Amino acid sequence: MAYNYNRRSFLNKLALVSAGLPFSAWMGFGPAAVFQRKASDFAKRLSPVGRILETEGYYVWCNSPIYGDDGKVHVFYSRWPETYGMGGWIHKSEVAHAVADNPESDFEYVETILKPRPGFFDATTCHNPSIHYIDGVYALFYMGNSNGKTNTKRIGLATATSLDGPWTLPDKPLLEAGPEGAWDDHCTTNPAFVRHPSGQYWLYYKSWNTAEYEQAKGQKIRGNRKYGLAIAQKLEGPYEKYGQNPVIDFSADGQNKQLEDAFVWRESGEFRLIARDMGFFSHDVGLYFASDDGIHWPEPEIAYLALKEYADEPPAPKHLSRYGRLERPQLLMEQDKPAYLFTASQGGRYMTSSGFVLKVNPE
Repeated sequence: MAYNYNRRSFLNKLALVSAGLPFSAWMGFGPAAVFQRKASDFAKRLSPVGRILETEGYYVWCNSPIYGDDGKVHVFYSRWPETYGMGGWIHKSEVAHAVADNPESDFEYVETILKPRPGFFDATTCHNPSIHYIDGVYALFYMGNSNGKTNTKRIGLATATSLDGPWTLPDKPLLEAGPEGAWDDHCTTNPAFVRHPSGQYWLYYKSWNTAEYEQAKGQKIRGNRKYGLAIAQKLEGPYEKYGQNPVIDFSADGQNKQLEDAFVWRESGEFRLIARDMGFFSHDVGLYFASDDGIHWPEPEIAYLALKEYADEPPAPKHLSRYGRLERPQLLMEQDKPAYLFTASQGGRYMTSSGFVLKVNPE
């Protein structure tokens, strides 16, 4: 795997946090008054591996990993032709399958498993894959849309008894948007799934409001990303929305703080969730949450840093406006614990986008 990261700089910053110095000194973000936040233990355990799936002619995004019966690591990821630019994800994305011998070796493309299907809810894009093994079935949650725009984004579920397929594709989405005027009336997207200890199937989803509304601090906003929860008694549904949604909502804080790209899991008797920050701390970092019940989520800590803290990258090109962020966090689990963090980032060998992997070192 070809990559170059500034290991000495990364270890020096990690030592600063371990020594108890302010988090702002570690991150170099500016005034301590603004960034007096501590890193989560999860963040302190990360070390960089490098980029994966740098693919000529394509943007690569949404890298969701799982171990197969063959002992290899299988990744399900989004990709779309380079000719459409970064914005091609909304109207030209497909979901592909790649395999590597281990998380730190090269991943090789196997096949494309989901393509837009004219006449269905995923007629123009297939995106946001998140792979899970549940009840003897591989469950691939994803988002599709039917008009190349955000207002038809809907969550779907493809299933197979083998990671090599064949995949059974849904006729209808798993979860619809809310009624007009609801907090989630625009779409359902960014699925995050976990099996509840009760045996229920819990699906977290991102959505936002279409119309403007008045924030608590007097600011008019629309499109404020929040997370809701839907619950089913069977994997295939039906999924019923939790009555007190949204379960994660930063809008009352002002400044249009948001989040997206959640991944949720169970560990040590807790629900844990990581996501991409959209203004709580900074747009360049991740968020880490822990909850006793999966419904009430205390204020987050930082889950991971900007890409520059893990890798030496060339200057940002003009056509990549989100350069330097790590987005779409997904975990590779080993014995029910996070072992590797798979993300997506603009840049790479072809200056499009690719995956970027970090190891979650043992406690």
